[in-house]
Amino acid sequence: MELTVLASGSKGNCTYLRGERGALLIDAGLSAREILRRLEAAGGDATLIEAILVTHEHIDHIRGVDVLARRLGVPVYATGGTLEAFTAKCGGTSAEVRRCRSGETFSVGDFSIEPFAASHDAREPCGFCVAEGDLRIGCCTDTGTVTSSMFDRLASCDAVLLESNHCPDMLENGPYPAYLKSRIRSKRGHLSNPDAARCLQRLAGRIHMAMLAHVSEINNTPEKVLLSALEGLGLYSDQIGVAVAPQDPGAVHPESYGFRL
Repeated sequence: MELTVLASGSKGNCTYLRGERGALLIDAGLSAREILRRLEAAGGDATLIEAILVTHEHIDHIRGVDVLARRLGVPVYATGGTLEAFTAKCGGTSAEVRRCRSGETFSVGDFSIEPFAASHDAREPCGFCVAEGDLRIGCCTDTGTVTSSMFDRLASCDAVLLESNHCPDMLENGPYPAYLKSRIRSKRGHLSNPDAARCLQRLAGRIHMAMLAHVSEINNTPEKVLLSALEGLGLYSDQIGVAVAPQDPGAVHPESYGFRL
């Protein structure tokens, strides 16, 4: 499987996951046109996409879902709470929507997909573990904590896409108002660099690749994310491939922000 991050952060999120014969999108938080442009620039193939998986209803994850799903003629999978909020925000949709439930595995083409509950200030947020053959990738962004159940899902994977949203010191001393800082730090907010590092520390010896994502442009830097992650991995830091996903990978090297298993 190949994972390519097309967008990551508060301006939009979208990940392209390609298997042997098909592909999936996880979230579509940019316009449909911009997602397709970035996908082409990254060497992806839109005709392979079989479904769009949606983690939650915040606009930076659903902005292009409706138009893109209808344009590609593919279904949208999300939890019941997310679908209700999504259709309310869209004012209804003619796209095909299908409900999934945390802990219940379903199939799309050759992919086996297991949603798992996340901890975020949305209706019914989730992450996804996607398997094809013997390979399994876990995608966990927009969560304020990694619960034991979430960790167990990630620990069963060969690679992870994991949030590392903010540096606590930069957030504390940054320009955000107090209520927003509190929201970000909460258990239903976003993972900090130390949070992500502790998770990676526990995953060391189990995974082969880690992509750190949803990095704040105001309260973090890619350098801080990478340093924290490598410190967390400790002796495993030279055995696990680690990278940091920028907001717009295509602006630098469109082909380089992802991994292949």
